Amino acid sequence: MKTTLISLLSATFLLANAAFAGSDVARPNILLILTDDQGYADVGFNNQQTDVVTPNLDALANNGLVFNSAYVAHPFCGPSRAALMTGRYPHKIGSQFNLPVGGSSTGIDVNETFISKTLQQAGYFTGAIGKWHLGELEPYHPNNRGFDEFYGFLGGGHDYFPSQYRPKYEHLKKQGITRMYDYITPLQHNGKEVRESEYITDALSREAIRFINTAADNKQQPFFLYLAYNAPHVPLEATEEDLARFAHIKDKKRRTYAAMVYAVDRGIENITKALKDSGQFDNTLIVFLSDNGGNTSKGGVNTPLREGKGSAHEGGHRVPMMVHWPDGLARSGNYAYPVSALDLYPTFANLAGAELNPGKILDGVDIWPHLMANTSARAGQSLFMMRHRTAAHDVSVRRDQWKAVRTKKTGKWQLFDIENDMSEKHDLSAKHPRILEDMIRDIAHWSWSNVPPRWFHIHEEGDLWRQHDMPRFSETFTNKQ
Repeated sequence: MKTTLISLLSATFLLANAAFAGSDVARPNILLILTDDQGYADVGFNNQQTDVVTPNLDALANNGLVFNSAYVAHPFCGPSRAALMTGRYPHKIGSQFNLPVGGSSTGIDVNETFISKTLQQAGYFTGAIGKWHLGELEPYHPNNRGFDEFYGFLGGGHDYFPSQYRPKYEHLKKQGITRMYDYITPLQHNGKEVRESEYITDALSREAIRFINTAADNKQQPFFLYLAYNAPHVPLEATEEDLARFAHIKDKKRRTYAAMVYAVDRGIENITKALKDSGQFDNTLIVFLSDNGGNTSKGGVNTPLREGKGSAHEGGHRVPMMVHWPDGLARSGNYAYPVSALDLYPTFANLAGAELNPGKILDGVDIWPHLMANTSARAGQSLFMMRHRTAAHDVSVRRDQWKAVRTKKTGKWQLFDIENDMSEKHDLSAKHPRILEDMIRDIAHWSWSNVPPRWFHIHEEGDLWRQHDMPRFSETFTNKQ
C-alpha cells in the first residue's frame, strides 16, 4: 500500500462487504488467467465434452463459482483483450479490429487507464505474462501500462517450440530483415529479448510461478497477475508427451488442441501448488476465462452453443469462466445471470479498494455483491456485441433471458429465449416483436457514441471500410424481413 488514503479506502470497502468476506480479510491477490480461443465446451467444469481434460481447473471450479452466461465484449482476440484491460467496449475507443498484422506503430489509447495501472496505483505488485496484443511500441508496452513485470510476446500469437522458431528468426535477422512474422520473434522480459528454451505454455507457467514466489517475498503488497496463455490458439503444436495422452482422439486437430489445453491445465496445477506453498492460496482471487469462443475449424468445440470464434451467435463470445477465492467466496456452485469481461475492471478495483483516475469511464459493473447474493448484476440492462462487416454488421444484444441477433449470414434480426434455448434454435421474433424492436433500438442508441476504428487488421479491411462509406448503421438497425 502506497498511502494512508489507500489503506482507508481498502478498510472501508472490506467492512462494507463483511457479509461475504469477513471484516478481517486482507485485500486479495488477483490472478487473472486468460486462454486464447478456448471453446465453451473445452473445460470439464462445463460438462459438455469428455475428450478435453482439465482436472485442475475443474478442482478450482468445483470449489468456486462457475459462470453459465459469461461473455466477452468481442469475438476476436485483440478487441476482447482491449475491453478486458480498459473496462470499455472496444467500439468506444477505436479498437474494434485486431491490431495490424506484421507489426504496428499504434496501440490502445494511452489516455485509457488499464486495470493494471489502477491496481498498481493502489499498491499492488503487478505482472503480465504471455500474449499482449495491445500495442508494440514503447508507449503501449506492458511496462508502461501498469505492469511492474512483463514476460512474453507483444504480437497476436506465437509458435510454441523455440527449437523450431528460433532458427527461422535468426536466418531472417542475418539477412537484415527487420519486419518479420510475429510468431517467430524472441520473447522478452521487461523489454529485453530472452532466449527461451521451453515449450511456450510451460514457459509461461514457469514465469507465473516465479512471479508468485517473488510476490510472496514482499509481504507489504498484494499482487495482480495477468496470465495470458496463447494456447490453444494456432499454430496447433503440442508436446509428444501431451499428445500421447490423447492418442485415442482420431481427429489430428482435435487431438493436438486437447493436448494444448491439457498443457495449460498442467501449468495451473503447478501454479496452484506455488500459491499454497507460499501461503497465498486462500487469499488469492483466481479468475479464469477465454478471450472468445473456440475456433471450430482449428479443433475448438462450443457445444451446445451456436457457431464459434468471430460469430455474433453464442459460440463466438460466450465463454467458459469461473472464479475461486477461499477467503472471499461465501458460496460455491453456479451463477446463471449474464456477466461480461467488462465487469472485471470495476470488480477488481472495488475489491482492491482502488481509486479510479478522474474521468475514467467504465462500461461494466461491480458484480461481486451480486455473485454473493445470487442476483443479477444488470437486470433489465443490455450487453452488446458488434463485429463490423461490409454494409450491415453482425450484432447481438443480451438482456435478461432474451438474445437479439443479426448476422450477415441470416440477413435478418432474430430473437431467442437464451435461458431456455442457448443453442439459438427457435426464433421468437414473430411472437415477441415489441421486445425485439426495443432491443434493436437499444443497440442503435449505444452505437451513437461509438468511434471509428483507429486501425484495421489488414489493409483490405480499411479499403473496404472507406469504399463502402462505413459504418452505415442504418442498414443494421432496421428490422425489415
